[in-house]
Amino acid sequence: MLRIILFTLSTLLANAVNADSSNDKKNIERAVLDYIESQHQVKPDLMSRGLDKKLAKRTYWKAKDGSEFIMETDYETMLWVAENYNKDGNKFPPTPRLDIDILDIDSRAASVKLSVDEWIDYMHLYKNDKDEWKIINVLWQYHDKKRHISK
Repeated sequence: MLRIILFTLSTLLANAVNADSSNDKKNIERAVLDYIESQHQVKPDLMSRGLDKKLAKRTYWKAKDGSEFIMETDYETMLWVAENYNKDGNKFPPTPRLDIDILDIDSRAASVKLSVDEWIDYMHLYKNDKDEWKIINVLWQYHDKKRHISK
């Protein structure tokens, strides 16, 4: 009898963990989609929904003199990007490439790789106390590393 009770409890726990995990995956993907679709569709409200206000987005960059530095972008700048980058509708192909690979989820932290037409984003997300997944860190690069230079 005790074995049956333990088996039932472990099955219920496993189902609860899987349901929670499935919900987390869906919500993580939604935050990542908010980030990229806000740029495609010129919708800063989507960007705001997916990002934490303490966002740190970084890439390596070369100055005109050839020296390398780390270029940083913050939450406010990303809202501006969502509102302005694709205003003319010519920054993305009609059917943009969009691959979201959730690399790891552990309780309230997750790592995601977003591959789009011209660049790749490695993202860290966390689940806040409202159960919302937010992007807190992004490390990105163009697929063509020669584009990482000021003109």
